[in-house]
Amino acid sequence: MITELGHFALILAFMVAVVQMVVPLVGAHNRWPGWMAVAEPAATVQFILTAFSFCALTWAFVTSDFSLKLVVENSHSAKPMLYKISGTWGNHEGSMLLWVLIVTLFGAMAAWFGGGLPPSLKARVLSVQAAIAVAFFAFILFTSNPFLRLAVPPFDGQDLNPLLQDPGLAFHPPFLYLGYVGLSMAFSFAVAALIEGRVDAAWGRWVRPWTLAAWIFLTIGIALGSWWAYYELGWGGFWFWDPVENASFMPWLLAAALVHSAIVVEKRESLKSWTILLAILAFGFSLIGTFIVRSGLLTSVHAFANDPERGVFILMILIVFTGGALTLFALRAGALEAKGVFGVVSRESALVANNVILAVACFVVFTGTMWPMIAEMFFDRKLSVGPPFFNLAFTPFMVLLGLIMPIGAMLPWKRGRLGRAMRPLRGAFVLAVALGMLVWAMQSGRSALGPVGLFLGAWMVFGALVDLWSRTGRSGDRFGRLLRLPRADWGKACAHAGLGVTMFAIAGLTAWEEEDIRVVTMGEPFDVGAYTLTLHDVIETTGPNYFSTTGDVSLAQDGRELARLSPEKRQYPVARMPTTEAAIDYRFMRDVYVVLGDKQANGGWTMRVYIKPFTNWIWGGCLLMAFGGALSLSDRRFRVAAGARRLKAQGMPAE
Repeated sequence: MITELGHFALILAFMVAVVQMVVPLVGAHNRWPGWMAVAEPAATVQFILTAFSFCALTWAFVTSDFSLKLVVENSHSAKPMLYKISGTWGNHEGSMLLWVLIVTLFGAMAAWFGGGLPPSLKARVLSVQAAIAVAFFAFILFTSNPFLRLAVPPFDGQDLNPLLQDPGLAFHPPFLYLGYVGLSMAFSFAVAALIEGRVDAAWGRWVRPWTLAAWIFLTIGIALGSWWAYYELGWGGFWFWDPVENASFMPWLLAAALVHSAIVVEKRESLKSWTILLAILAFGFSLIGTFIVRSGLLTSVHAFANDPERGVFILMILIVFTGGALTLFALRAGALEAKGVFGVVSRESALVANNVILAVACFVVFTGTMWPMIAEMFFDRKLSVGPPFFNLAFTPFMVLLGLIMPIGAMLPWKRGRLGRAMRPLRGAFVLAVALGMLVWAMQSGRSALGPVGLFLGAWMVFGALVDLWSRTGRSGDRFGRLLRLPRADWGKACAHAGLGVTMFAIAGLTAWEEEDIRVVTMGEPFDVGAYTLTLHDVIETTGPNYFSTTGDVSLAQDGRELARLSPEKRQYPVARMPTTEAAIDYRFMRDVYVVLGDKQANGGWTMRVYIKPFTNWIWGGCLLMAFGGALSLSDRRFRVAAGARRLKAQGMPAE
C-alpha cells in the first residue's frame, strides 16, 4: 500500500510541477500578482509529495519488500541496514528519484527564503526550476519507474553491487547530487534574468550563495568519491581521470569560476553576460554528467548500466535546457550592459584570469573525456585517453592558477599597481621558495615535482594568511580586528589555503610514493622503504553477506611494531562478485597501504605494498576548501535579503 501511495504522490508532484512551470511564468509576463503567487505554495507542495514518494521507496528497501522489482535487483535480506538504505539510491531509478527530490528541495528553499526577491523574478526563477523538475519527473515516470511490482515476488533479492556496499559510497551520491542539482538554481536565476532582460548587483548577490552551496556539496562529494576509490578499489590511487570522475569535476571547475564571476557582478556590475553564460554551462555540464553515467555511452566502474533509450531521453533534456538557454542568451545578451570599468591591473582582471583558466581547464578535461567516443563515431578509430594526457594538459593551468591567486586577492578593485600588491607578499614568496629549495636539496636527485608542489602549496597558504592579516590595518589591536573580520574573508582564506594544501599533497604523493609487489612467504619479514612487514597468517572468515580471506600483517619500524593490518579478499555469493579490501595504516605524514593478492603454488601470497606520503592531506585540503565555502555562506551578508536596500531606495517594495 505504501508503495502505491509513493507512486501516486510522484504523479501528483509531476502535475503540480506542470502548474508551477506555466502559471507563475504567465503571471510574471502579464504582471498578475495572484498568478505569480502560485509559485510558492506549488514549490512547497511539490517538495512534500516528492519527499513522501522517496520515503516510500526507502521504506520498501528497509523492509526488504521483494514484491518491488527495484528492491529485488538491488537488495538482499542479509545486507546491513546502512546498505539497505543506501541501496535506495544505489541504482538508476532510485538515484533519479533522489535527483528530482533535490530539485524540488532547492525550489522549495528558493520559495521559503526568497522573500527579498522582486516578485516577477522570483516567479520566473521558480517556473524555470519547475520546468527542470517536469523534465525529470517525466523521465522517471515514463522510462525509469522505481515502483514497478512483480507478479511473483522471489524469496530474496539479488543484492547490491558489492563495490557500493561501503560508507563512502553511501554518502558520496547524495552530496554529489546536491552539488549537481544545486547548480540548477544558478541556471534558473540566469534564465529568469535573461527573460527579464536585467542583471544587476542584487542578482549577483542572490545567485552567488546558491552557486557557493552547490560548489561546497560538489567538493565534499568529489572528495568522498576519491577517498572511496583510494581504499576500496585496491589499486592505491585517488584519481584515475575516469569519465564519471571527470563528469563531476567539470561542473566543479565551472562552479568555482561562477562563484568568482558573480563577485564581480555584485561588486562592480561587470562581466554580466559572462556570468550568465557560466551559470548556463555549469548546469549544462551537470546534465552532461548525468548523460555520461546513464547512457551506457562511456564505460566506467561508476556508471549505471542502462539501455541507450534512456540516454536519448536525457540527451533530449540536455539539448532542450542547455540549447534553449544558450539561444535565449544569444538573443538577450546584448541587453546586459556592463557598468563597471576596470584597469588591466585590478582585482576584476585577476578574477577574469581566474575564470579563463578554470573554463579552459574544464574544456581540456571535456575534450579528453569525449574524444574516444568522437574518434570512434566519426573516424572509426578506437582510442584511449588516460591519465598521462590529463596530467600533462591539465596541470599547467592549475600551476598558473596557484601562482596568480595570492596576488589577485591583494589587488584593489577598479585599478591598482602590481608592485604595491606584491609588497606584502614578498615574505610569503621568499619563504615558499626557500621551502621548495630545501626539499630539492634533501631529496637526492628525484624529480622537481615535489619541490615545485611544495613551493606552490606554501605560496597559496602563506598568501591567504597575508591577505587576512592585511585586512586588519597597520596599527592598533590587529589581532582583535583579525577575529572580527567578516566570515567571508575567513572563508576565502580557508578555501584558497585548502586548494594549496591539496595541490602540494598531490604533487608530494606523485613524486615520493614507493611501491613494492612480491610473493610473500608466511612468517618471513621484508622491507619496503623504512618499514618492515611480516605476513603472519591468512584465515577464512564470514561477514554478514560475504566470505572473506583475511591476512594478518604486522607493520614495524626500527624493531617497533606500529600496527597490525588485515587486508581482505571478499567474495559476495549472491552478487557473485569479488572485492579487494585494502588495509591502510593512516598517519599524519603518510599511509602504508597493503593489498593481499592470490595464493601461489609454493604456498606464498602475492602482496602489494605502497608507502604514500601526504595522502590524507589531499582530502584534508578538500575539507578545508568546503569549510571555507561554508564559512563564506554563513556570512551575514548572504543571509540578508539581497538587494532589499536597493529596492527600498528606489521606492519599491522588497517583496
